[in-house]
This record gives sequence, structure tokens and C-alpha cells, in this order.
Amino acid sequence: MKDMAFHKKCGIKIEDMVKSRWVYRRLRNFRAGIEAGVSCLKRAFGLDRCTWRGLNHFKTYVWSSVVAYNLALFARLKSN
Repeated sequence: MKDMAFHKKCGIKIEDMVKSRWVYRRLRNFRAGIEAGVSCLKRAFGLDRCTWRGLNHFKTYVWSSVVAYNLALFARLKSN
């Protein structure tokens, strides 16, 4: 059985969803981190709306936004 937990629903115990509370916390925090990255990409790097036309242009738009996000993240980590 693979563990998977998106959010805790009413009436379901955590132990019925995953093997342990530790696994639940890890999965919950992993998902929160992913959603934070997506939110930052949408807010700060313009991925909320693509105005470039065509699939190749869309791929370039997303790629450039993700590269810019990663460079900003690395710069922030290096300054610490």
C-alpha cells in the first residue's frame, strides 16, 4: 500500500489514511511546499496568465518563469 494524503477529511482518522502521523505530517508539509512554489510562480513570475500564442511559445514562457524562480531561490539561499 502506498501512502497518500491530500488533506484530512472529517470522520477519517489519520491512521486510516496513512501508516503513521509522521508520514501524514511529511506528506502534508511536502504538499504545502509544492503549493507555495506554484503560488510564487503565479504571483511573482507571471504564470497566472500566458499571453504568448502557440504550444512552443507557452513552453518557452513556462520554462523561462521556472528558471527565473530557481535563480531567485538560489540567490536567496546563498545570501543566508
